[in-house]
Amino acid sequence: MTNRIALGLGIVLLAAIAADFAFNDGQALLFLARKFLDLIRVIAFWR
Repeated sequence: MTNRIALGLGIVLLAAIAADFAFNDGQALLFLARKFLDLIRVIAFWR
């Protein structure tokens, strides 16, 4: 991955997070964070 691609992906990710907070008060980000924590717990269990 080149620096230009990484920078582009980072900008797109930050724009998506900013849009989530602007339009949905961050609800989608909180949902994804909770699901990610559940995934970590499941992976830790099978480890």
